[in-house]
This record gives sequence, C-alpha cells and structure tokens, in this order.
Amino acid sequence: MVPAPPIRRRLVGKALRRYRESHGYTLNDAAKILECDRSKVSRIETGHRGIRPKELRELLAEYEIDAAQQAMLMDLADPRGAFGWYRDYADVLPGAWRDYLILEAAASRIYDYEAQRVPGLLQTRAYAQALAKADPSVSADAHDRAADAVKLRQQAILRAEYAPDVHLIIGEAAMHLQVGGSEVMRQQLTHLARIAADNDAITVQILEFESGAHAATGDGSLAIARVTDAPELGVVHLGGIGGGVCLEDSDNFAAYADAFDQLRAFALSPAQSVSLLRGLVGE
Repeated sequence: MVPAPPIRRRLVGKALRRYRESHGYTLNDAAKILECDRSKVSRIETGHRGIRPKELRELLAEYEIDAAQQAMLMDLADPRGAFGWYRDYADVLPGAWRDYLILEAAASRIYDYEAQRVPGLLQTRAYAQALAKADPSVSADAHDRAADAVKLRQQAILRAEYAPDVHLIIGEAAMHLQVGGSEVMRQQLTHLARIAADNDAITVQILEFESGAHAATGDGSLAIARVTDAPELGVVHLGGIGGGVCLEDSDNFAAYADAFDQLRAFALSPAQSVSLLRGLVGE
C-alpha cells in the first residue's frame, strides 16, 4: 500500500494547480517554465513529490502570487518543517500539529474548539507547563520547551502586524478541570476573562454542560485555519495523543466548518461568556 503524500506537499500542490488553472496554463505550460516534463508537474500538484525552492519561486512569480502567500508556500514546501519558530521546537510539536501550525501562521481566520482545556492561544505559561507535565509524549527535560512553544505561538499569531480573526469555543469542563492546581487555574481563568472582555480580535464563547449533544461531541479538540484569499489552503486539525491528525480535503473541511458553526449557536454569547468567566474569578 502506497502511503498518502504528506499534508504540506498536498496543500502546496493544490495551491499550484489552482494558480495554474486560474491563469489558463496547461501542465505543458508549467513544464516549460520549469524545463521539465509534464509528469513531474503533475506529481508536484498531487503532492506525490516535493518541489525545490527555486522551482517554486519560478512558478509563483509566473502566476503573480503576492509576497505573503509566496512566503507561506515556501514554508509549507520546506521538507525540514519550514523556517518559522516551530522549526526549533520539533521535539515538542508532533508532526500533524506542526503541519497545522505552519499554515496557521499565515491564516486570516482561526477557529478553535477545546472541550476540556483552555485553547493554547490563551494559555498562561504555568497552565501550559502543567499540561506538558501531564503529556507522556513530552519528556521530563522538555516541559519548559513545550511551554515556550505555546508562548511563541501566541506571539506569532496574536501580536502579528495583521493578526487573524480568532474565534474560540471552550467547553465548560475546561473551567473546572484543575490543571496545575487552584492557583494556576485562578491565574488562567483571570487571564481568560480579561482577554474575552478586552480583545476585539478574539471572540470567546463558553459551551455549557446544559447545551447537550452537538456535532463535535466526539471530538475533544478541533482547530480550523483558513486563508481567506486561498480557500484551498484551509486545514482542519483534530487533536489527540501523538499530535492528532490534519484534514484538508474539501468535504472534511466543509463538515467541520459546519460543526463549528453549530457550536457557536449552542454556546453562550460572547457577552454571556465574559459574565460567566468573571463570576468564576470573583469579579
């Protein structure tokens, strides 16, 4: 059985095919640009082979792709795991999760649902470190690095010059699970309440126990990153031990986007969520 191509190669290939077709180019036209045969271009576009940086730059220049998307595709195409902050933290970022983070760094919209923990984008360092200590896949000497990775991700996403729209839905269980003990949780919930109330770029909704069964009942962690101007670069990440799994085909993407929309409808409104959080921290 032939294994499926890595998700990053598939995403790059899908983007290149869309760009080529939008310009009315054939496989033969692309092959002439790269001075190769059409079968090579076909295998690149299906993700069955990688593409050298020089070749990728040539195609993207010919397709007149803007600098931001060029940079993202260059990162995705890098077989070493891209050039962003995540490259130096491969030991605490399992494969599928690292693939997701590469695309998230260029996303214009990020949707995240967590059933039992605070989403990583809003975790305090102490909370992140406590989660790392409970993760059997993170060695004892890497707990600090795992927490560092969480904070670097936050800086890259939330403090970017053009920060994406972030929508977070958090299961009520996450408010009560004592990660790291009572003081760590108090600090975490205080931070969460402040961000939910004061940051216009981040929407926080709490999904109460009383909301009942919903489309993501069987999923403890669901993240969606999408690039508004490049729908073929959207990706879904389902969390799990060992890094979870990434999904990028259109049917899966649509199904999980619909599931997230249902969660938004079932959850408390942003204003109600702020009131709940403030009540939990005694404000």
